[in-house]
Amino acid sequence: MVNTLKGRLLITALGATWLSNSLLFLFLSTHDWLLLLLTLAFSSVFVIAIVQYFFTFIENKLVALEAGLLNFKDNEFSNSLAITGSDELSQLCYLYNDVADKLRAEKQSIYQRELLLDKVIESSPIMMFLVDDDDYFVYSNSETRHFLNQGKRMEGEQLTQLMKHWPETLCQAITEHQDGLFVIEEQDNSETWHLSRGDFLLNNKKHQLFLLKQMTRELNRQEVAVWKKVIRVISHELNNSLAPISSVTHSGQLIAKKYQDNKLPLIFETIKERIDHLNSFISGYAKFAKLPTPRLEAININAFVAQLRTQLEFNVPEKIANVEIMFDPSQLEQVMINLIKNAQESGSALSQVSLEITVTSQQAIFEVKDRGAGMSEQVLTNALIPFYSTKQSGTGLGLALCREIVEAHDGKISLHNRIGGGLAVSVVIPR
Repeated sequence: MVNTLKGRLLITALGATWLSNSLLFLFLSTHDWLLLLLTLAFSSVFVIAIVQYFFTFIENKLVALEAGLLNFKDNEFSNSLAITGSDELSQLCYLYNDVADKLRAEKQSIYQRELLLDKVIESSPIMMFLVDDDDYFVYSNSETRHFLNQGKRMEGEQLTQLMKHWPETLCQAITEHQDGLFVIEEQDNSETWHLSRGDFLLNNKKHQLFLLKQMTRELNRQEVAVWKKVIRVISHELNNSLAPISSVTHSGQLIAKKYQDNKLPLIFETIKERIDHLNSFISGYAKFAKLPTPRLEAININAFVAQLRTQLEFNVPEKIANVEIMFDPSQLEQVMINLIKNAQESGSALSQVSLEITVTSQQAIFEVKDRGAGMSEQVLTNALIPFYSTKQSGTGLGLALCREIVEAHDGKISLHNRIGGGLAVSVVIPR
């Protein structure tokens, strides 16, 4: 660019000099061609020297500006011009440096925001993936790769090809453009998911953004919260009614003694007994409704199992790893006691009731197994719901309390029938 400008300036100056000299000779009406040529030669040398002298003053600044603007074009803002002077071209160079500083700061800010956004998306439990109009993956976050493609990269892969290995209900929700809740059934377990999508233009090309969120835990928490509210209301109303009844019963017992009637004390004693039973019943539900937050401690698994075996009889088929896991010992002990007692009452021989513990780098899995009658599909579906019980005198709180404790540990509890008969209850606690 600089050489082109210099060449044009030189040609313009030479042309103007030659034209002015030629007109001057015509005006003087002289035909001394030798003198004309010598004049033109001398004038050309003089013009070239003048142009070279003055252009050298601005050439360096123009070259620097050209290089800087080329850097701008390549999205590079780290260079500044080393310029001195106060002329107009120097002022332009100073302005260039100010613009470069602002663009550099803005680029760094954008880069930091992109790093933060990438970290948030990669760490998000929500699955996110972007598909272009040609059905190819443009982006997928870590959760998506882990759940849908065994941790492998998905960029460049075709959506319809990868969907062949996905759960059927998920494929149906995507192909039918269904936004909302759907259920994935796998390994005797059902998980509720929510799918949402959005269409937008990126680089003048249509793209679809898919968001998949696991909703089972959230729905369970909402369900338990509703049950707790119901229990608190019922407990409050029953306590309000039982308190005056208990007081009146006590007064009636005192009065009955004066009349020496054999039937009245028996009647009042029966009423008192039923009141005590109701109070005990209410306190059990209140315990479920007011379960405290787990107090996590580093507990040795072997010591934990040894403590359990002092209270209950069960088998430990395999050697347990001598490691420590973070959990609330009293709460998880309550879970294990409930599950092992249920296994013992299932009709299974005590020798076939076992507790198996598997510890990995990510989680600890406690499995209580028996060889009892197992559960029907309907019972398996409702077993973890509060108040649901198949026992004649059961309250329906045992497994519900277990689920509440396990989920408070960010864990998961599941039940499934065993091949050959019996039930297995799995409790997964993250490490």
